[in-house]
Amino acid sequence: MKYEAVIGIEMHAELNTKTKIFCGCKTDYGAQVNTQCCPICIGLPGTLPTLNKKVVEYAVKMGLACGCTINRETKHDRKNYFYPDLPKAYQISQYDIPLCENGEISFYVGEEKKSVRILRIHIEEDAGKLLHDNRFSGTLIDFNRCGVPLIEIVSQPDLRSPEEARAYLDALKAILECLGICNCRMQEGNIRCDVNVSIRPEGNEAFGNRVEMKNVNTFSGAVRGIEFEIARQTAVLEAGGAIEQETRRWDDDRGESLPMRSKEDAQDYRYFPEPDLVPIRLDRAYVEEIQSSLPELPLVKFERYWKEQGLTQYEATMLSTDKDKASFYESCIAVKPNLAKQICNWILGDIAKLQNQKHCLISDLSIDPSALCELIELNVAGTLSSTSAKAVFDEMVATGKAPGTIVQEKGLAQVNDEEALAAIVEKVLSENQGPIAEYHNGKTNVLGFLVGQCMRNSKGKGNPQLFNKLLAEHLNQ
Repeated sequence: MKYEAVIGIEMHAELNTKTKIFCGCKTDYGAQVNTQCCPICIGLPGTLPTLNKKVVEYAVKMGLACGCTINRETKHDRKNYFYPDLPKAYQISQYDIPLCENGEISFYVGEEKKSVRILRIHIEEDAGKLLHDNRFSGTLIDFNRCGVPLIEIVSQPDLRSPEEARAYLDALKAILECLGICNCRMQEGNIRCDVNVSIRPEGNEAFGNRVEMKNVNTFSGAVRGIEFEIARQTAVLEAGGAIEQETRRWDDDRGESLPMRSKEDAQDYRYFPEPDLVPIRLDRAYVEEIQSSLPELPLVKFERYWKEQGLTQYEATMLSTDKDKASFYESCIAVKPNLAKQICNWILGDIAKLQNQKHCLISDLSIDPSALCELIELNVAGTLSSTSAKAVFDEMVATGKAPGTIVQEKGLAQVNDEEALAAIVEKVLSENQGPIAEYHNGKTNVLGFLVGQCMRNSKGKGNPQLFNKLLAEHLNQ
């Protein structure tokens, strides 16, 4: 029997506010353990939380970007469970009236456009972090993360493959980065996912029992976990067994999911309204102001770059999902819209390479968009060879000088005078009788060698396309 996967994802995204959700403690990553917490964070009796207004603003932004309805009257709820990293023994979250609900986002898998419904987006506080280390026995707790603000983005079970799940996660990450509300550094735990997977016979409408994998902290891990779980559940059903509803833990090192406990339902958490916080009431004008402040979203950018500016899907994706690259690209095409393809090539090529070397953003390199466009025009016009253009770029970044000035100072202008180049071609041919004989015997790839010799004789200034043309003419006479 063939089975179909049914996948839903709950993404937890840390909001990059300066302070925590219910107190004034900082949210800096990597601080010394237990130095960014207070009586509110660690749940001392008699303490009272105060809601950080910025958390609500950021959550509303995400909700509007995902096409959600914003509930202008909502509240907080206590989610009760006991675990060592949750000092209050309850988490302040939202239950029956989330801040945002009933949205939808679209994304591409290959050239096919897909949509996933968003069930809800709600705000809540993070728990602490358990520390395990060979330097000490037992387990220690760092409460720095307690009270860091989260939004939980819960999808409907609309995903049908690991590939769709990855594309959906990438789309969510791109929106979070575009809005500037989450740092999205996976290595710091800014984004974590709970993945729900079930399978059903193809053609069936009813869902099977779902298995939840908790706290998957990489997108590639989510894909591997889904693939493993589909295979595991298929094997169980084909052996005549039944899938139990349970919570499992994805172990990326072992490449398998391991059972943790039976899956909890809402009643297991004994939700009730949070008595220490007043309800949230949002003015219509407040929501409309946030709506009007939203930037162009990644999907709109992607389709504009791909369908209107002639970039490939890969190029459009690389630019539209990177806020820094997209901003620089937009600045450049505002100067020279006819050079969109060449600008993209430079951003994804030499500029990206320089970024990797320096571990920085394009904005940190102080590259003037007008200067890059001038450099590209010199290359397109044939004034600079591709090799010389790269040399000019390096000098431009190092000194801040204009490309034209560098070309003049270093004498890098490409020679396009056919008479001067023809003289070099004749000299190279007279010195390379062996390769000429090979060419006439059918080894036409020696033409590249001869072009290289011409470039060496011209000290890199000759136009390689003209050298190629002149050599071919001579050799074919």
